[in-house]
Amino acid sequence: MGAQVFNMDRDVVARVARTAHIKLTDDELERYSKNLADILDYFKVLDEAPDHEGIGVNPIEVSDVLREDVPGQDIDPAELLKDMKTYEGYIRGPKLV
Repeated sequence: MGAQVFNMDRDVVARVARTAHIKLTDDELERYSKNLADILDYFKVLDEAPDHEGIGVNPIEVSDVLREDVPGQDIDPAELLKDMKTYEGYIRGPKLV
């Protein structure tokens, strides 16, 4: 795995805060840069995980469990159209300009 190293220092946090229009105090910049650096260090554990070698995320094979799509009509179209103004079987809407 080619891990990309991120350096979450005070300057990066300040630049991101400026981009997001967030004003941070010096104490907040120090605290957030340390916290974010710690979080990124925690993700380094994933670099030590073994490759899956053919085993996916789900150890149980998931197959297509959906039914076949069968077209059908539950309501008779003539019943739906009986109270509407139609033109040659079509509903007319307002003219779009």
